[in-house]
Amino acid sequence: MNARAAEPPSSSVAWDRIPDRVRARGLRWTPQRATLVSVLAQAEGHVTVSQLIERCRELEPDTTPSTVYRTLDVLETLGVISHSHGRDGRQILHVRPARAHGHLICSTCGSEEDLPSAEASTFLHAIQRDRDFVASLDHLSVTGLCHACRSSVASD
Repeated sequence: MNARAAEPPSSSVAWDRIPDRVRARGLRWTPQRATLVSVLAQAEGHVTVSQLIERCRELEPDTTPSTVYRTLDVLETLGVISHSHGRDGRQILHVRPARAHGHLICSTCGSEEDLPSAEASTFLHAIQRDRDFVASLDHLSVTGLCHACRSSVASD
């Protein structure tokens, strides 16, 4: 996904307006794009690009990864989705209106936990105050050890 400025997330996604918004960016509205938007509209929580491609191909076998990635870039710019990165670097997508959150990722077992904005706010405000930098919580992934892995290390 690219770093172009995104529209602010809306409180709800008007899925029926997306074809017009995509066309307004000079892109064609194709069956593959329609399938991707349909799959995204049904997604809950986090989803990876490979999961999206797999779900799209079940409905539209001609779906290509390049079309999915290009369309996801546009949808992120439109504020429909956002992404972060997991422990292995894979992109994790969030369909709006997901509540703003970061991720806590265990470097031992790979478990992932959401970091709510209320818990991250002190950290984010300190970065803004001390460095004059406004961080995006959507892209924040903190790697460390979960409670279970810390406990097993301590008992060894």
